[in-house]
Amino acid sequence: MLRHVIGGLAMLAAATLPALAQVPQSLVAGPRVNIVAVTQPLPTQPQFARVDVPYLRELLPQRSGGRIAVQLSTHAERNLGGSEIVRLVRSGQADIGGGTLSTISGDVPFLDGIDLAGLSPDMPMAKRIAEAILPQANQDLQRFGVRVLGIYPFPAQVIWCRAPFRSLADLRGRRIRTFGSSLTDFVTAIGGQPVSLGFPEVYSALERGVADCAVTGTGSGAAARWPEVTSHISDLPLSWALTGYLVNLAWWNRLDPPVRDFLEASFREIVDRQWELGAAATRDGLDCATGQAAGCHLHPLAARPIVEVRASDADRALVRETFQRTVLPNFVQRCGARCGEIYNQVIAPISGIRFGG
Repeated sequence: MLRHVIGGLAMLAAATLPALAQVPQSLVAGPRVNIVAVTQPLPTQPQFARVDVPYLRELLPQRSGGRIAVQLSTHAERNLGGSEIVRLVRSGQADIGGGTLSTISGDVPFLDGIDLAGLSPDMPMAKRIAEAILPQANQDLQRFGVRVLGIYPFPAQVIWCRAPFRSLADLRGRRIRTFGSSLTDFVTAIGGQPVSLGFPEVYSALERGVADCAVTGTGSGAAARWPEVTSHISDLPLSWALTGYLVNLAWWNRLDPPVRDFLEASFREIVDRQWELGAAATRDGLDCATGQAAGCHLHPLAARPIVEVRASDADRALVRETFQRTVLPNFVQRCGARCGEIYNQVIAPISGIRFGG
């Protein structure tokens, strides 16, 4: 099934632009709307090249009959580390921004609870949690003048290392790049030394030995050519780098209602494509990094393949135990009792793990 999805996405990417011309206009004539959007960390990532670029640069202008034009860029092109997205959108420097929830949770602590390290062992659970929590996330974000149009995943967030390892126990003492507080808690609990780095900085940090290992998506690391500076990659998902498309609320409320409806429907479609891509890109990233050409369709095939480290049942059990004993209690301690109550009401029925229970 996964191979079928990957093949379908590859064919979709090849046929994207011709298909766009067949899409009918869905906005009546009116004033032009110029949108500034800063969405993904790097321009080489499929989330940008295969979804954001075709939809935001090509499809939205065509469907809108030319009413909507999007100036689209990445974090790297704007010299951003990623943690500034809420402030960037809130200040009006961007109308739409894409930010990993755990990375921007410094501004909105509750967001970290949606994608805690060890919370979702698979993507279907991550999707159920993201959809269930969206109304609450928007309630919190509105205090910052920001709204989430949709939440989507990157590929499974796994550990890449410069030196061999066989299990989580082997990572004790290693300097491991993390992003967000819960991954920092997780790495600390298993005996690693967390290193906080923005995604664009990680390649050089691994190359120079500033970091021994790093956490990112299977596909994200492959797209950023991490196999050039690592030797081993785990297949064990720690989280999914759930990411939100954020809009400036004051700008959003000023839009003509038909334009808002059009954009809202468009982003529902974009988010659906990102979930499909996240599922396909998880295995594809592993195949590309480890030199499996037959399964590598979405990312660069590594010139120097690295070794895939398959997770044991013991490692999977350790992830869940660490989540329950360390990651979840630490999150509630940082975020407050209200966050624990929301977690138990909305997320615990899906995850099967209650806070304090």
